[in-house]
Amino acid sequence: MAAMDLLRHLSFFVAVAEEGHFGNAASRLGMTQPPLSQGMRRLEQRLGTDLVHRGARGVVLTDAGRQLLPRARLLVSDAARFEDEAKRIAGGRDRTVRWGVTPSLGDEVVVRCVRALRGADGARPTRIVTTTATTTELVESLRAGSLDVAVVEHPALLTGLDSGPVLKIRRWVVVPEDHPVGTAKKAQVRMLRGLALSTGPRSDNPPAHDLFVDMWKARGVDPEVVVSTGTRELLTHVAAGGCFGVTTTAPTVMPGVRWVDLVREDIALRLRIVWRSGAEFSSAARELDRVLLKAGR
Repeated sequence: MAAMDLLRHLSFFVAVAEEGHFGNAASRLGMTQPPLSQGMRRLEQRLGTDLVHRGARGVVLTDAGRQLLPRARLLVSDAARFEDEAKRIAGGRDRTVRWGVTPSLGDEVVVRCVRALRGADGARPTRIVTTTATTTELVESLRAGSLDVAVVEHPALLTGLDSGPVLKIRRWVVVPEDHPVGTAKKAQVRMLRGLALSTGPRSDNPPAHDLFVDMWKARGVDPEVVVSTGTRELLTHVAAGGCFGVTTTAPTVMPGVRWVDLVREDIALRLRIVWRSGAEFSSAARELDRVLLKAGR
């Protein structure tokens, strides 16, 4: 496999991992599913290990896939940045904004951010590349130079990076629809006792994870933690019974799940816009700041 083929197939792997579905990844890449599947198989053959498990419900990363995904993202991003820089040197007009975002932020706000980035600098960039990854991975990508700016969870270890103020996005508690707290006239935190807490793995961002779990303990709820890798998995855990969680997704009608209005500052999603130390607070960062401030009202 030539180097160019390797980079291409690594981009397949990144898309499949982030979308969790071959069909969605193919649509994102502007191709059909058969060559995408073939490219993934060739990559796994070259590496000598499976990267994903294919199932009826989608794609799940193997242990090797989880370990190799951050490096794959960096290689794909670096190759794209190399191409952009070459075009700039050659006098081309290609303008690309590369930004990253934590999966904790809801889809609607992420789409607003992308729309705002199209108008950064008063001119529309040719491309906006969005990377959804954990706070730890986003911070590593910023330090490596493969991202221009990122929206990460607070608190986080940001050594060597600059950041804006802490921004807050409302989150709601979600519980199984048949749990008493869901129908109580005045829901109390203590009513969550006995339910496990579905949330992201600690490795995503240890400081924020520990603070979040400790907050529940301080209020008399000491839940077992059940790991979820995103909003979809969190909601399936809740619908299956025995778990509660928090989400930025606004209340909606969903079988098996009920939203609870526990209006507490503690459960707000705290975010920061982060960029490389010494770099100017770019127009892209200002646009993200504006969208997140509005979303937090």
